[in-house]
Amino acid sequence: MQLDPEITEALKETGQYLIQSDLDTMEGIIAMRNEVNRMGELFNAKLDRSGVVTESRVIPGPPDNPELTIRIHRPEKSVPGPLPCLFHVHGGGMVAGSAVRDDGILLGLVRTLGCVATSVEYRLAPEHRAPAMATDCYWALKWACANAQALGVDAERIALGGISGGGGVAAATAVMARDLGGTKLCLQWLITPQLGDRNDTPSAHGDWIGWPRKMNVDAWKAVLGERYGTEQVTGWDAASRAKDLSGLPPTFIELASMEVFRDDGIEYASRLLRAGIQTELHVYAGGFHGFHLFAPNARVARLAAEARISALRRVWWPQGDPAPESA
Repeated sequence: MQLDPEITEALKETGQYLIQSDLDTMEGIIAMRNEVNRMGELFNAKLDRSGVVTESRVIPGPPDNPELTIRIHRPEKSVPGPLPCLFHVHGGGMVAGSAVRDDGILLGLVRTLGCVATSVEYRLAPEHRAPAMATDCYWALKWACANAQALGVDAERIALGGISGGGGVAAATAVMARDLGGTKLCLQWLITPQLGDRNDTPSAHGDWIGWPRKMNVDAWKAVLGERYGTEQVTGWDAASRAKDLSGLPPTFIELASMEVFRDDGIEYASRLLRAGIQTELHVYAGGFHGFHLFAPNARVARLAAEARISALRRVWWPQGDPAPESA
């Protein structure tokens, strides 16, 4: 396989920002966290925050992590409500990243769709093993559903999503939410999600750029500890391990043809369809993991962005009603 020519050209300028880290040691994980945070700070310093109001709140968490911080973004201009909401889970392979790093993604969505968008700080591995990540997100999601009216959010139009490791945590959170109740979701919005821990598919053996096999294996070992590679892993840890996918919300999945997550994502979409879940799957030829971030102006990246927005529009306004004016 070959990268899309426009992506290849863009990487001449942006390839320096690709993070390659050795995740089989704590030192390597800390180095990755520092680099992710550094890049996030540089990116956020250039963000256009006009038209969006952002606040951070401390909310109740699970018994073993009783306080969670959640960031909430909403249109600055008054928009007739209640508004749809994207409950977004940050990426970072479940070993790095932060809610603040989501700002660039979520500010644009709030302006484009006139929605509310949230992002929660969840516990990271290896200090905390799965299902700590999904547990934190479930408690924050349950809080958002219970407080929808106060947040100006339509409880019938809450979508749960994330990118990369955040997409994997979002999918596991959806499984947990189905099992435990207390939430209602109109969509799973999973962008290149880290769904499976087995690393036994053909794409999982590819040494792709962006997130190669070794980083993926080491990240899962950090997330699962001694349970890695065993049958003790559940759908709350890695969504692909869920034996039953019935009762999950409608799902949108985006993948790239040249990434380790490709085959797990395709299989997950097939299983969802077999379970009777309305599912939309896109696999973008010539893309690698995170291509939309490194080559946003490539035609394939623009197509992917349009499909992501379209999926939210169609579930939030199913009758074809126009989205509110951008803030």
